[in-house]
Amino acid sequence: MLQEFKKFLITGNVVDMAVGFIFGAAFATVVKSLVANIIMPPIGLLMGGVDFSSLFIALDGKEYASLAALDAAGAPAIKLGVFINDTISFLILGWVMFMMVKGYNRLKSAEPAPAPAEPTTKICPECAMEIPFAAKTCPYCKTVQ
Repeated sequence: MLQEFKKFLITGNVVDMAVGFIFGAAFATVVKSLVANIIMPPIGLLMGGVDFSSLFIALDGKEYASLAALDAAGAPAIKLGVFINDTISFLILGWVMFMMVKGYNRLKSAEPAPAPAEPTTKICPECAMEIPFAAKTCPYCKTVQ
């Protein structure tokens, strides 16, 4: 059983999948940083100085100065800003993955199709039956080819 498990782990598909997960996680971190640190601050500035990451609605009825204070108090809340940032991150990540798959499919379809195989049969001109290409006489009507 251990040998089987070792063989499973060493196969290329598992290794490729693990590398894909690692790169995917790293890429998601970069996209999340892009949204939180590059995209959302100018949008917040254009909308009157709103910091989207700190938008929340406390459900316990109390006022909190910041999201950090809310988290420190352990109060339940609807964290709108975090949700907006995560949604934008998801959309960007989805768009990039869509473009990558689209590019991959274009490259895949650009590969030349394999050459058609040489014919191995032909049609007898007398009886219209399919016969081997190398046949000298049709086995059906006995016509010499």
